[in-house]
Amino acid sequence: MKNLKKNMLLTAAIAASPVAAIAAEVSGNVSMTSDYRFRGISQTDTQLAVQGGFDFAFDNGIYVGTWGSNVDFANSLELDYYVGYAGDLTETVSFDVGYIYYDYPGTEDTVRTLNSDAEDDYAEIYASVSVADFTLGFAYSDDYYLETGEFYYIYGDYSFALSNDISLDLHYGYNDFEFSSTDSNAKDAEQAFLSDGEDSYSDYSIGVSKAFAGVDVSLTWVDTDLDKSECFGTNWCDSTVVFAISKDL
Repeated sequence: MKNLKKNMLLTAAIAASPVAAIAAEVSGNVSMTSDYRFRGISQTDTQLAVQGGFDFAFDNGIYVGTWGSNVDFANSLELDYYVGYAGDLTETVSFDVGYIYYDYPGTEDTVRTLNSDAEDDYAEIYASVSVADFTLGFAYSDDYYLETGEFYYIYGDYSFALSNDISLDLHYGYNDFEFSSTDSNAKDAEQAFLSDGEDSYSDYSIGVSKAFAGVDVSLTWVDTDLDKSECFGTNWCDSTVVFAISKDL
């Protein structure tokens, strides 16, 4: 199944169209962050992460790309592959829809406490609409990390300029894990992701970013409404301040 999903994504990228492929614009990025927070939860045990990726954007709005980061689980590596379609509806309204595959290479032998046959890899579909500086987005997975069932994510972002080169970025996200009561593995599925029986949580952040000399620097306060008992008995969901520096290539 893992290879099938990867092949489907590569096929979609190749099939973008011969004409579009000629007009592709290639871009890349590299960054370093004091903590890799994904939807509010630390992926690096609150430690440093080095990240980077590249994209191919076509004139017809189709794009494909990949992105990677070190993590503190799944043999220490995350690689994401995505394909999508983005465009403008008006001068102030734009949209973005796509498919993303989260890959954790070489994790077949990872030791687990529950559901030892479950795969780390999973996929999501996503969509967002932006109006001026406000973005409303949605993501859905039919089988989330460690095959823990359906997952829904709804978020809102708002960014506005404080000056010519400084911006304030606001974010709120709602994470919802759906499990069927008729599924004999439902209890294990809950325990395989959030602990203490939690099936939803919120994440939020407030950040300030500044661009200068071709480098972007940001300082962001990140938090969730999960306590330690609901977050695997760790401090991965606690409030923190994240410093990041990035550069487009």
